Amino acid sequence: MLQVLGSAWALLLGMMLLQVGNGMQGTLLGVRGGIEGFTTFELSIITSAYFAGFLGGSRLTPGLIRRVGHVRVFAALGSFISAAMVLYPAVAEPWAWTLVRVVIGFSFSGVYVVAESWLNDASDNHNRGKALSLYMIVQMIGIVSGQALLNVSSPAGFQLFVIASVLVSISFAPILLSVSPSPAFGTTKPMSLRKLYKVSPTGFVGMAILGGVFAAQFGMSAVYATSIGLSVPQISAFVGTIFMGAMLMQYPIGWMSDRMDRRRLIFGLAILGSGSGMLGIVMGESYAALLGAAFLMGGVSNPLYSLLIAYTNDFLDHDDMPAASGGLIFVNGLGAIAGPVVTGYAMSRMGPDGFWVYMGGLMILLAAYIAYRMTQRPSPYADTADYDLVTYAPLSPSSSPIAVEVAQEIYIDNANDDETVS
Repeated sequence: MLQVLGSAWALLLGMMLLQVGNGMQGTLLGVRGGIEGFTTFELSIITSAYFAGFLGGSRLTPGLIRRVGHVRVFAALGSFISAAMVLYPAVAEPWAWTLVRVVIGFSFSGVYVVAESWLNDASDNHNRGKALSLYMIVQMIGIVSGQALLNVSSPAGFQLFVIASVLVSISFAPILLSVSPSPAFGTTKPMSLRKLYKVSPTGFVGMAILGGVFAAQFGMSAVYATSIGLSVPQISAFVGTIFMGAMLMQYPIGWMSDRMDRRRLIFGLAILGSGSGMLGIVMGESYAALLGAAFLMGGVSNPLYSLLIAYTNDFLDHDDMPAASGGLIFVNGLGAIAGPVVTGYAMSRMGPDGFWVYMGGLMILLAAYIAYRMTQRPSPYADTADYDLVTYAPLSPSSSPIAVEVAQEIYIDNANDDETVS
């Protein structure tokens, strides 16, 4: 781990600062939108715009990199993010925020593609798994830290937006000033969605459902917390707890994933997720219960992303794994775009509890589908008790296709090593 930190510290530091700004502005918009009098539905459209831009950026950035190179794309998109963040208080209108969010989503996606390409190039087969794990940890630390910064000034002013913009601007300095050469870049043609569904209906449907869950908790959690009257410190702690759960539960779940039938684990986590939704509804008047529900929902939904990718790999040849990653990300992105809109509609019809009803309902849907699929096809490891042959690589739902392909490389390398040993 120290070797990875020594070779990629500039990149990791830059990405942590970037996530401080990103996590801060994501929550700040929900709070400031309430102050400005935006409706829940308007805020849901604004939130969805980020994921629409993110999905577009994942598909278009590779072409930009081929034309002008990593450094120019990185610097240009970083400038867009920094400039866009200070426009929020300047033009406090739903239509303007929606456009800004599209730009920010597109730019963040491109930045992730560039940064994760650099990370992959800076690591090798021996430490790539540790590099990816450390990358995910610093991202989560950044997002959680960003919540604490919401308390340094009033969300009704412009100072917090300026702080987020400055953090994003500073974050690019360690990366752009790094002596590491720009990495070679190549992308894999995505597998067709029809073929992907035939290979693993569970992975296909599960990723679509999970996209809706993640988008709701990332984009609408602050809107929910504002609507029930929480203070700014309470809102920041509530949102931060979601990502704290994601960080702390990733590795225990990954350990279990390598030692049991993955579908049973996915089913169990989906049930836990639906239980967290029920806890939020029934015990919503207790702030401690809300934090518990947030921790549990974040703790099961984020690892499910990695788990579904690993489960899909169980049915793929090694050569097909990188191609499948593009399709899985695209399906997840479609779910993410729809998630905030449906959440906003549910909250407008049911009140704030619609936030938990939506996420808990999706988790119940996932559990029901997994139960159905268990009756349709046996587990790929039904005839063996040695689940150590299966490899799990931690990922964040906000990862670009590059990080997902890196995870696939880790999976393939470990599988090849196990075959050699056996």
